[in-house]
Amino acid sequence: MNLKEWGWDESRAEAFAPHAEAGRVPGRVVRQDRGAFELQLEEGARPAEATGRLRRAMERGEAEMPAVGDWVAADPRPGSVRAGIEAVLPRRGGLSRQAAGRAVREQVLAANVDVVMLVCALDGERGFNLRRLERALAMVGGAGAEAVIVLNKADLCDDIAGSLREAGSVAPEVPAVALSALEGWGVEELRPWLGGGRTGVLLGPSGVGKSALINALLGAAVQVTHPVRAGDARGRHTTTRRELFRIPGGGMLIDTAGLREFQPWGAGSGLEAVFPEVAELAEHCRFRDCRHESEPGCAVQQALGDGRLDLQRFEHYLRLKREQAYQAMRSRASADRVEKERWKAIAKLQKSYWNGKDGE
Repeated sequence: MNLKEWGWDESRAEAFAPHAEAGRVPGRVVRQDRGAFELQLEEGARPAEATGRLRRAMERGEAEMPAVGDWVAADPRPGSVRAGIEAVLPRRGGLSRQAAGRAVREQVLAANVDVVMLVCALDGERGFNLRRLERALAMVGGAGAEAVIVLNKADLCDDIAGSLREAGSVAPEVPAVALSALEGWGVEELRPWLGGGRTGVLLGPSGVGKSALINALLGAAVQVTHPVRAGDARGRHTTTRRELFRIPGGGMLIDTAGLREFQPWGAGSGLEAVFPEVAELAEHCRFRDCRHESEPGCAVQQALGDGRLDLQRFEHYLRLKREQAYQAMRSRASADRVEKERWKAIAKLQKSYWNGKDGE
């Protein structure tokens, strides 16, 4: 198997050179299920696990957990079933979110991604939510990737043009495609984004048809699909792991489990890209550090007053901005706590050493 078909190129070969001298081989993570991985190596697919060296480096904060789409340096371990992942090569962008739960922790959903396909469902249920779409776009803002809005289940929609306009109102610069993965029409419009060895990832909640879309693009039923539950219109998690597929004709696509929480990680300037009208108005505020609340000469408040700026959009912008600031504050506090514990451990070792010296 030629690794170029999986995205290997000269710059990655240069980054891998020091590992080649140590007898390691390159591979791409094509499947991740909890702590287990599958790598695509030159020799073919192999199950793999993080080596003790890599796990210890991750515990010290010196390395990251491999994610689907990552290129890694692997120990082939001749005679063993599982290869060992020794190191993760530098990423070219990655789709991340704040991990679910209370801990401040980045969760990498997909690595080395060129395009993120934000999948919604036009079935009249929970699958098309503009506020959730804004959150998803904020996540993409930090990924260094293009975004495409995919309006699936368009065969169940009476006003496709109206839905495309709604998506455009949230993200006027982001292309939107309406299609039906189940019936197969419109799917071909996505292929240009996956050409030339590019890697895409499907992002969306359960029930929007990501698995059906993978099947349509692959031309084979490789992913199990289930209908949305009739009782509460919620989708079922048919995909429980992250997996990378090669698309016939070129390109790759990562399927992810449905997300209940779209919590951007370090969105930064991504918010300004999602809410360009707010950023543009803010340029005309009297004060550079205007918070757009009650300051005199606030262009944003003026636009809200005369109806030029949508109130719901602005309130969601403020909410995401506050979440971003809170996340940054907690992240700094966590880093300070780790550093404090590190110095306490060093002081303890020093004290133990000198106490031993005194007893000689």
